Amino acid sequence: MHSILPFLLAMIAAIVLLEMWATKLRIAYPILLVVAGLLISFIPGLPILKINPDLIFFIFLPPLLFEAAWSISFKEMKKWWRIIGSFAFLVVFFTALSVAVVANYFIPGFTIALGFLLGGIVSPPDAVSTGAITSFVKIPKSTSAILEGESLLNDASSLIIFRFALVAVGTGQFVWQTAAISFVWMVIGGVGIGLLLGWFFVQAHKRLPTDASSDIALTIIEPYFMYWVGEQLHSSGVLAVVSGGLYMANRRLLFLNSTSRIRGYSVWESFVFILNGIVFLIIGLGLPDIVAGLRSKGIPLSTAIGYGVLVTAVLIAARIISAYAALVATLIFRPSVAPRVGSRRRRFLLPLILGWTGMRGVVSLAAALAIPPVLNDGSAFPYRNLILFITFVVILLTLVIQGLTLPAFIKNSGVFDFITDEPEHIAKQKLKQGLRAHIYKFLKEKYNNEMQDHVGMQKLLSHWEEKIKASDDDWMNEKTKAIFLEMLNVQRQYLDEYNKDVTVDEDIIRMQLYQIDLEEERLRML
Repeated sequence: MHSILPFLLAMIAAIVLLEMWATKLRIAYPILLVVAGLLISFIPGLPILKINPDLIFFIFLPPLLFEAAWSISFKEMKKWWRIIGSFAFLVVFFTALSVAVVANYFIPGFTIALGFLLGGIVSPPDAVSTGAITSFVKIPKSTSAILEGESLLNDASSLIIFRFALVAVGTGQFVWQTAAISFVWMVIGGVGIGLLLGWFFVQAHKRLPTDASSDIALTIIEPYFMYWVGEQLHSSGVLAVVSGGLYMANRRLLFLNSTSRIRGYSVWESFVFILNGIVFLIIGLGLPDIVAGLRSKGIPLSTAIGYGVLVTAVLIAARIISAYAALVATLIFRPSVAPRVGSRRRRFLLPLILGWTGMRGVVSLAAALAIPPVLNDGSAFPYRNLILFITFVVILLTLVIQGLTLPAFIKNSGVFDFITDEPEHIAKQKLKQGLRAHIYKFLKEKYNNEMQDHVGMQKLLSHWEEKIKASDDDWMNEKTKAIFLEMLNVQRQYLDEYNKDVTVDEDIIRMQLYQIDLEEERLRML
């Protein structure tokens, strides 16, 4: 323990330094993490970290999925649910099937079940990688919402494929009737368990005398509990975390106070960042052992690399084909929601860009590491090291090739040059003007009599009427502070109603809510 602890601390320090370097270079930090994982494998004498495969999903997936559910705009998911659903389920299955067929044909001894196992591992694009890369270019909110929603749900669909394929490899058979019943229960049961536990946790936060520290501690425990209960009941723990996280995220104003929300945001951002980095470095530390396993099975390293390149090409082609199929289906069946991009050339290039956003990342790594070393009968799991190696090659190639070229591809294609989204500064201006008018009306209607007799209240009205800070700092007494806090809650209610407009950007709403939370914290410190 004493020897491994300094090494773990050094890993976290390396992750932080790589993120700072990536920011300086203006590239997505997952790219540097996966390259660093590769370079680490060449350093002699480093310890090989081995984690129980049964614990991989449990340690890494619940918090990563929970944080993603809290970050995504549920309103945008509902707006684009058709294309998100098709990419998250149909495209994932098509991709896994394509990988299974190609792997079965080109890799000697690779069965269809092993092919589906590999396909389930590498089929889901990574939300963190895509978000980090697209942050350097301007893309429409609709495109961003589709990519985020897809990446949240496709983790669940791909891991369901992974679980069924794992059973098929272990037992040597696949019963369609049993699989169909299990699939229905995994989906319905997982969603139901997540919603039920999400409701329970919301009530617990509301009724228990929690403070910011206990609130944050509970939110860290909750996704693990959702996942564990879902798995214990033989449903999808991933769907339980996603559905429960979405339920709680859309009620955060009801059961978390401003202090919990502000501090929780920072804690979760750092927690998820470290988890992502550790997974990339773990696979790098395990590569020497994986390569040694390949050689022991008589698989040359060059051959394994060739398999990885082949699978990567299949993934990219399958996603691009799916993107064009989705565009054609939209133009035929729902032309009213087809993308407006200004010209036929841009419309033709849009699916190509969506297809090029399929970078793989931490979920694929976690799934590959979760493959057990041995089967139930005690024999070695077939091709485990090869699957791990192919997964790493796929992630490396998609992050480096697609990740580094995607920003330039978007800029040079001009597809998003005519973005119809309302400019952010105009949206913010309209939002603030509406807030000021709403608060001024609230103060005039509810506290008009007190404003006539109290100097502090007159200054409060003047503050919102002219939006300037009062020169006298000693006017904030307990009465005006209480009114100010009530006023902040009124603003939150206004923003909640305003957010029901489907044309409003929810990210701007959340930014304004965060500023209101900061203002409340400042008032409580007075």
